Amino acid sequence: MEMIKFKIAQLLAAGLDGISEQEIVVMLEYPKDAALGDLSLPCFKLSKQLRKSPPQIAAELKDALEAQPVGQEVIDRIETVSGYLNLFLKQSYLAGHVVPSILSAGERYGAKDIGAGKTVVIDFSSPNIAKPFHVGHLRSTVIGNALYQIHSFLGYQCIGVNHLGDWGTQFGKLIIAYRWWGDERRLEEGAIDELLRLYVKFHEEVEATPELEDEARACFVKMEQGDADVLALWQRFVDISLAEFQKIYDLLGVEFDYFTGESFYNDKMGPVVQELKDKQLLEEDEGAWLVRLDAYQISPALMLKQDGSTLYHTRDVTAALYRKQTYSFDKALYVTDYAQSLHFAQWFKVVELMGYEWAKEELIHVPFGRVSLEGMSLSTRKGNVVKLEDLLEQTIKKVEEIIEEKNPRLENKDEVARQVGVGAVIFNDLSANRIKDIVFSWNEALSFEGETGPYAQYCYARTCSVLRKAGADPAADPASVDSPILAGQFAPSMLQHPAEIKVLKQLALFPERVGQAAIKLEPSVVTRYLIDLAHAFNRFYHDCPILVEDSALRTARLSLVKCVQITLGNGFRLIGLQAPEEM
Repeated sequence: MEMIKFKIAQLLAAGLDGISEQEIVVMLEYPKDAALGDLSLPCFKLSKQLRKSPPQIAAELKDALEAQPVGQEVIDRIETVSGYLNLFLKQSYLAGHVVPSILSAGERYGAKDIGAGKTVVIDFSSPNIAKPFHVGHLRSTVIGNALYQIHSFLGYQCIGVNHLGDWGTQFGKLIIAYRWWGDERRLEEGAIDELLRLYVKFHEEVEATPELEDEARACFVKMEQGDADVLALWQRFVDISLAEFQKIYDLLGVEFDYFTGESFYNDKMGPVVQELKDKQLLEEDEGAWLVRLDAYQISPALMLKQDGSTLYHTRDVTAALYRKQTYSFDKALYVTDYAQSLHFAQWFKVVELMGYEWAKEELIHVPFGRVSLEGMSLSTRKGNVVKLEDLLEQTIKKVEEIIEEKNPRLENKDEVARQVGVGAVIFNDLSANRIKDIVFSWNEALSFEGETGPYAQYCYARTCSVLRKAGADPAADPASVDSPILAGQFAPSMLQHPAEIKVLKQLALFPERVGQAAIKLEPSVVTRYLIDLAHAFNRFYHDCPILVEDSALRTARLSLVKCVQITLGNGFRLIGLQAPEEM
């Protein structure tokens, strides 16, 4: 629809002095009620500049458009209502534009090169070493991965970084816990579950023995100073954790360009701390060192503890400077929950105060809502977690049961169950605006009805089924030499049914929705779009027989089915879903 909007804007600009086509494109709206047109131009913003009333502007634009031969090719009719210019497109023009565009672009439909030559670093997932990958970690992982895919689709060079939580006093706690209560056999058998048990045990014991906190802090100082024995134990915990995490990433289909955790910056923080001192930004406070941010209504950023050990602020500032120097990014996205908003505001300001002006525009926190378990907050310290691996496995098992009940002869049942089960979890997380809190419910996460991932995937499988019944290969390139569109067989005028038109309009919106998702850093824009397209297709499927005898109508409707298949598949890739051809 973007190209059509630009076409309309070009026609309208001819009758509007001093107003650019781009300004008009921004002003054009999609009426919620189809009775008010396919596109609408509110003329109120033009009134002051043109010194005319909105109804008068709308009337004059209507006359000008109707007088243009090009306008007559695009627009079926025009209405003016209370200062609005409502435009009804010619359905044959819409079909003739949308279908060829999708069939020729294929997997690149919706893609753009607006990010060409620009680099985006996306810091996401970032689980803590020695703790289970639980449901709370899912959000950063799937939101970050979607943003990576969306930006890549728009031409950006994306660098995905898993900034592992593998450094800090918590590892001093874990090492002390292992030395006091650890068991080699249990560690071999239980892996990360045993590490969690020890972490919880430490916080239980510290209530009765507060001096354990001092031992833990001293242990971490040894880590930073390079104590070989302590680091060897720490490295073992890291290796155990990474092996567990990789199982989850493999299931989710998520990849990273770099696994550079907090420990990666241990030997890089010294020069940064010195730079802070040289620029007179550090201030001593009872033995600790901090950067005062009172002038910006932000609480101080603590950079060094009394014992000289570093903190999250120190490591994040160092990481940002390293990434800017190494990747020369145009923007760096940090995908974490909104509870960390103050933390990011603090260290973003510290980087800016160091004289790096790029920090103002290029460092971007992408906050998201937190997850609670039926209203109860998740807490690793208390051992109150739902392991993501358990959730995924149970979801896959449920899908397997549904397949056995409804389609026991399905080929590759295990693979389809994995694709649909994992897709259900991802889609459930991305279906709402990212800033909203989520009360995690097993029933909702495992639902396969309504506006869910399985519903959208089933719609995709249905398009494949229709194409197979028509004798076409669902995986075939739509731009191949035997494609109806290239053979000149597609007749846009055949698509006139209201259900067909609704599908065409939805298809036309896809490139815009992808762009909006990138601008807003909001994957749910794509997720909601996929549901709208699936709804429109299912209505078309029920209202319009596809494999009819009329060859022209059959070709037109099959072309529309192929367009839906392509667009759903492209949208799935952007949010991390797979597209099973059979369900």
